[in-house]
Amino acid sequence: MPCLLGIDSGLTVTKAVLFDIDGTPLSVARRRVTQSFPHARHVERDMDEFWNATADAIAEAISKSGRSVSDILAVAATAHGDGIYLLDHDRHPLGAGILSLDSRAVDIAERWVKSPIAEQSIAITGQLPHASAPSAILAWVKENEPERYARIGHVLAAKDWLRFCLTGEVGTDRTEASTSFTDVNTQEFSKEALALFRLEELWTALPPMSRSDEIVGRVSRACSERTGLVAGTPVVAGLHDVTASALGVGGLATGTVAVVAGTYSINETLFSEPRVHESWFCRNGIAPGEWNNMSISPASTANYDWFLDKLCAAERGEAERVGRSIHDILRPEIDAALARPSTAMFHPYLFGSPYGALASGAFFGLRGWQDRGDMLRAVWEGIAFNHRIHVDHLKGGFAISRARLTGGVSRSPAFAQMFANVLGMPVTVTDTDEAAAWGAALCAGKGVGVFSDVYSDPRDLDAIATSYSPDASRHAQYEKRYALFCEMAAALGPLWPKIEETMI
Repeated sequence: MPCLLGIDSGLTVTKAVLFDIDGTPLSVARRRVTQSFPHARHVERDMDEFWNATADAIAEAISKSGRSVSDILAVAATAHGDGIYLLDHDRHPLGAGILSLDSRAVDIAERWVKSPIAEQSIAITGQLPHASAPSAILAWVKENEPERYARIGHVLAAKDWLRFCLTGEVGTDRTEASTSFTDVNTQEFSKEALALFRLEELWTALPPMSRSDEIVGRVSRACSERTGLVAGTPVVAGLHDVTASALGVGGLATGTVAVVAGTYSINETLFSEPRVHESWFCRNGIAPGEWNNMSISPASTANYDWFLDKLCAAERGEAERVGRSIHDILRPEIDAALARPSTAMFHPYLFGSPYGALASGAFFGLRGWQDRGDMLRAVWEGIAFNHRIHVDHLKGGFAISRARLTGGVSRSPAFAQMFANVLGMPVTVTDTDEAAAWGAALCAGKGVGVFSDVYSDPRDLDAIATSYSPDASRHAQYEKRYALFCEMAAALGPLWPKIEETMI
């Protein structure tokens, strides 16, 4: 029975998922990948450890699937976008991979944003540079590690490193290529973009660019021996995980905003022509003539995970012990908090924000008679409000009337309804396990002719979708709280740098 392998590697976990060609997940295997923090603002991972963890997950997924490994028709990977994974001229890892949570280049990015480079960057590349953009990180390496910079042979993204380990071939896809160095109009690599950031000497280090659904190599003998995959199995180029998640839930479309509530607040919509603004990234879609417009910040459910780790450790341990979801265990507590009035609010800026890297997380309006449930509700609302900021940006440039929501906590009906009430538009949650891996698998299937195009999802999306309509009264209440949420952020803007300066 034919099947497809999708690899999805996030910031802490790498996964291998085998899917039947009808979209049914057959097996999932996960491995944690260690993050290292050698200095303040540095977030890295060992590239070989990353591949070995992924290879172990692939081998386990094959073993658990009940299918012959020869049934796997094709492989595709997706992984966290931005950051960089460098190879030297001999195609060996050149130091640790730098993750998208890394902010060592924040001073460079902020310097650019305050200079004419900002406007030029939007005009050329369709986006403002930011701390985790390849442009800013490479500029930091050039300034601070000139010997390493001089040895750069290939500039890759996370999933491109996995593709190299699978096939031995260096390359990238259209979605990943557009994170810093493509012309927003031609959608091809631009020497002008490199020159803007004074990185001209890296022109030959940029990898060949392919469509996400294009076969770009085959499983090598070394990879076969390491993972159990059949040598010669086709491997397609793969794609940026933001795009993969939206594709996997049927949300990559015009008129729809795909909302990915994960480590990052991801909000994206597809359009048929380039439309640029400082509030969103205008990046390549999967096919030529498609532009994926993304408004993002590192401020979503990573804040919820932090809350669970720090304030719900006993419940999390119980959930793991009995095999239940932590969300189910906490459901009575959050339901009770949602049913009563609350003044508690939360800025979900523990790991980043739309207001720059110096913004920080904070609770407001807490009272002595309130409890953990009120704080948990405030965290949820803060996450939804931060997504609202980005959705409003996109609505300023595109006609958006509906949302598709994905991310682990999106399976909570209360959370999904809150999003509908905050956004003021219908929100649909598709019952999709491993959305990003399925998005990669759709590309793999297209590459070998199983699907006519990547949008030909074989599942009945209407049958597996649940839609939530906004409650007019609740939406009106959230309008007031959302306005205050933004007003407080604006008032705190001058104070956030002072908090950093007083650190002792």
